[in-house]
Amino acid sequence: MSKQSAARAKLPPAAQGYRMPAEWEPHESTWLAWPHFRGDWPGKFEPIQWVYAEVVRTLARHERVDIIVNDLSWETRARRVLERAGALSDNVAFYRWRTNRVWTRDSGCIFLTPSAEQADSGLLALHFQFNAWAKYPNYNLDEKVGARMAKAAGVRTVQPIFMDALNEKQRVVLEGGSIDVNGCGTVLATEECLLSTTQQRNPAMDRAAYEQTFADYLGAQSVIWLDSGIAGDDTHGHIDDIARFAAPNTVVTMVEPNERSENHLALHENLGRLRNARTPDGQKLDVVEIPMPRPVVFESRQLPVSYANFYIANGAVLAPVFNDPNDRIALNTLADVFPAREIVPIYSGDLIWGFGALHCMTQQQPARAEAADN
Repeated sequence: MSKQSAARAKLPPAAQGYRMPAEWEPHESTWLAWPHFRGDWPGKFEPIQWVYAEVVRTLARHERVDIIVNDLSWETRARRVLERAGALSDNVAFYRWRTNRVWTRDSGCIFLTPSAEQADSGLLALHFQFNAWAKYPNYNLDEKVGARMAKAAGVRTVQPIFMDALNEKQRVVLEGGSIDVNGCGTVLATEECLLSTTQQRNPAMDRAAYEQTFADYLGAQSVIWLDSGIAGDDTHGHIDDIARFAAPNTVVTMVEPNERSENHLALHENLGRLRNARTPDGQKLDVVEIPMPRPVVFESRQLPVSYANFYIANGAVLAPVFNDPNDRIALNTLADVFPAREIVPIYSGDLIWGFGALHCMTQQQPARAEAADN
């Protein structure tokens, strides 16, 4: 590496010309981890593998699917299920890495793309620290997933840091589901997840520190802060259950018309903030509303059912559905905002017992410059 290249590599990714692309930009692959921890789906584990098979079958028609399995025995099981579901193809690859859980959106790395002028630099991977949403003690295997994904992809890894009050470097704790981007410099996040005193991710970071981190590492020029997430969310208000970018100036957001619902006030507050928000160039957002599905309760606890947990793949949008009357409204709305993509409903009534859905289980790897040009 030349001195000039070495000096450039020490700059924050944004200063090197990197940015976090929008999810609808071309993918090389989608990463996910095959389910193995029965405790995540009490009494529902067996159907989950078939939900995964349907996800893989759909994705593999549009892009490579990189599947993380615990070991050879789990790879054998996964292959057997995928073959029976007609989902096993040359577009599916396996990696034998042990994991604690399977929510790759949060434990995996976040890939960045270079500017057109720096296209030869290739992708970059951000490996944020993962602490299992400050809720579970067993996450040491998941914390390694991001670096392993980056190595498998053959890209350089950066661990985002911030300077604390003692001017000492600290790794930033962040999950992919806590942010959403439009690829043009704007980030969506919630105050509940990143700024509340109970979230236990980065107690020393305030609003300004997060905004600087997003500017340095994601190439963000602005952050739209929403209030809080939905009831039952195990992650302290992840954004991917409440509001998502569908285009640079378009946001799909969940609403709850039922004033007696515990989601009504929070989602109404979020809606107001989105309507008042502006992009860095002063543009108002086109805010598209989708009503929440009916509550799903397990052992007296409400589960985080939401249509916002969709996943945008090459040529398709995988949309969670729950055998609810609002399923059709959600699917029609997504078809309107993604007219060039097939909208694929995936039944997630069992999947949500693990407190996550389609976006939580996936992580995109952007297409490299040469692939994107083809």
